[in-house]
Amino acid sequence: MKKVITGLVVLIAIVVAALAFFWKKDAGQKYGMEAAVIGDIEAAVTATGTVNPVTTVLVGTQVSGTIKAIFVDFNSPVKKGQVIAEIDPAIVQAQVDQARANYLSAKANLDKSKAARKDAMRSFERNKGLYGRNLIAKSDLDTAETNYESAEAQIAVAEAQIAQTEAALRLAETNLQYTRIASPVDGIVVSRNVDAGQTVAASFQTPTLFTIAQDLTKMQIDASVAEADIGKIEPGLPVEFTVDAYPGQTFKGGVSEVRNSPIVVQNVVTYDVVIKVDNPELKLKPGMTANVSIIYSSRKGVLTVPNAALRFVPPKPPNKGGVENKEAGGGRVGGGNGAPGVWVLEDGKPRKVKVAAGISDGNSTEILSGGIKEGQELIVESLEKPKGQSQSGPRMF
Repeated sequence: MKKVITGLVVLIAIVVAALAFFWKKDAGQKYGMEAAVIGDIEAAVTATGTVNPVTTVLVGTQVSGTIKAIFVDFNSPVKKGQVIAEIDPAIVQAQVDQARANYLSAKANLDKSKAARKDAMRSFERNKGLYGRNLIAKSDLDTAETNYESAEAQIAVAEAQIAQTEAALRLAETNLQYTRIASPVDGIVVSRNVDAGQTVAASFQTPTLFTIAQDLTKMQIDASVAEADIGKIEPGLPVEFTVDAYPGQTFKGGVSEVRNSPIVVQNVVTYDVVIKVDNPELKLKPGMTANVSIIYSSRKGVLTVPNAALRFVPPKPPNKGGVENKEAGGGRVGGGNGAPGVWVLEDGKPRKVKVAAGISDGNSTEILSGGIKEGQELIVESLEKPKGQSQSGPRMF
């Protein structure tokens, strides 16, 4: 009997210890904690854009012909007025020679017309004297006068022909100059679209032979900003961006212009924001894709909390029906349907503290007011699931 009593006592002790162990294990929910800190925070609008030269000049030709020679290549530095290509001038030179011959012929016709006018004037003066002495008929005098006036008019026609042929000569000489293609600006050849021996035709539109970037040390980014964010952007805002070619480096620039013309693609409205960038080391190249952050607000030395702390809502135990009763709005910064708040632990239990949130950089949020102090630990996640909550992952059938 004594042994039975002893065994029962030991069994009860084991059961009590086990219950105490499991009760202790389940009594407290474990949470991930992070502290509120004093720091700097920046709110930014993110976008993507393309790096381009500030000024890009498309160099073409106004005359048709065969490319005789090319004097520059890709990445060649050029100066304004430098000859970069030449079109075979043989045909245009022949046109110049023909126009010059027409001009000389027109000048000779003028001299001939002047000689004819002089002869007509002498005949008219002689006939006037003869008519005054009644030696010729009045009709002869009229004929002489008409011939003189026609000679005067012919001189005007000859002078007009000279002006016409002179203009044609200048046009032909200008076209001859256009066979020598010169750079209109100082810069660098970005692309070359022709080769020596290739025929170009400028009959309907000017073909592009070269693309010259005026100054690659000054670049710009044309970034597409969504209509929901464009109201935050204004000229002068600082910009940080990265390019895939230099993943560890952050470049800086500034907003230069916010263009009002909308860009609509598949009912998505964006606006072009022009960002000016210095490129003294020539690391940025035309056509690079830039991941842009336009900083529209910044704070220094303010109290910040992780965004996860504002999103956190403590899970509630399952209801009688076995379904977890979650508080609505747990995915929104601010935690729940009420005012923004964070959760702290008091005596092992979470307690909500209401706060006023400021700007956010996507990871942390500024706290304007509330019962939170620097270094105070905040709940950011629940490390254990309450009883009855289904485990995530694939189910086995």
